[in-house]
Amino acid sequence: MKPLLTALFLLLLLSGNRPQAPATAWIRINQLGYLPQGSKVAVWCSKGTGTVASWELVNVASGEVVERGPAGKAFGAYGPFAQTYRLNFSRCTRPGSYVLRAGGAVSPAFRIGDDVYRGTADFCLRYMRQQRTGFNPFLNDSCHTRDGYTLYGSEDGLPDSTYVDVVGGWHDASDYLQYSTTSANATAHLLLAWRDFPQVFADEKSANGLPGANGVADVLDEARWGLDWLLKMHPRAGWMFNQIADDRDHISMRMPGLDSQYGRGHERPVYFVNGQPQQRGKFLNNTTGTTSTAAKFASAFALGSLLYRNTDTAYSALLYQKTNSAYAFAHRRLGATQTASVKAPYIYAEDNWTDDLELATALLYRLEGARPPAANPRPALFLPHRQLPR
Repeated sequence: MKPLLTALFLLLLLSGNRPQAPATAWIRINQLGYLPQGSKVAVWCSKGTGTVASWELVNVASGEVVERGPAGKAFGAYGPFAQTYRLNFSRCTRPGSYVLRAGGAVSPAFRIGDDVYRGTADFCLRYMRQQRTGFNPFLNDSCHTRDGYTLYGSEDGLPDSTYVDVVGGWHDASDYLQYSTTSANATAHLLLAWRDFPQVFADEKSANGLPGANGVADVLDEARWGLDWLLKMHPRAGWMFNQIADDRDHISMRMPGLDSQYGRGHERPVYFVNGQPQQRGKFLNNTTGTTSTAAKFASAFALGSLLYRNTDTAYSALLYQKTNSAYAFAHRRLGATQTASVKAPYIYAEDNWTDDLELATALLYRLEGARPPAANPRPALFLPHRQLPR
């Protein structure tokens, strides 16, 4: 009996280690899950040319097939796949954990439930807090506290290498560059998210990003972090800055508090928005004007002024003033502002500005309409829509 048991054990061991055939088909699902009454679609994709006739929805806990349905028409090739199908199981509304089976593929497990999106909006804010400069709550330490020295502002009375305080804002990504164009856009989207969906955001962090509720939704804390930095990047009517640092950042990896790549200790260059081509590696970028970046400033300031008008009137009034000065700066030289680089052509190569000016104009009109005319007369800087270039 013992030799027989040994043989069976070896057989099971060898069969368990047998190489599996590589997968040729997959089912892509919404990894967060699906709302019971919402649309529910998964995508079957294959590197082969096979067809799929139907799908099955399987309850993970019981292993029971709870629904079946037709796969529908083939959608053909997409990306690396030779064949794809959209599996629509929207009629399945019962909460629970499931997998889909179709065409020899099994999806990862997913949930159907009313709470599948709960907390996801605030989860996204973790990345923003992680990228903060000045005080960084993720590191519980400060960085980039000596930004920075100016470039390209001489014609506006700001000689190169003048020190200006522009500490704050967010790092662009895993590097430490900071761009007004992306930061103003991010700030505006945070404000729009709060304006349209305030109920999905929680208050678990203080204004500096550390744990502790402060009576303000965390999305507004993050938006204000962005607004405060934009105010520094547009400190007066004739001055606006486009970016902090450049691609010399990529010379080496280091902790943010040890950033000293530019020959001025811990100071980094701050590039002025002058509407003219600036450095791009060995060449110049294709900047044609001031409009795209300045209009993004104006849009973020206008949204902030609108949303703070009932809770922080002084801050709202400041943002109102900055909306108009940024809007005027957008008209200083109509065109798109690109970013600058030193060692390589590593830039945001924006070449469109009309959409930015359209949004700024629409928000400025809304801002004007929200304020009593007697208290806030229309500034001379504001250009009515009929005067805008077409």
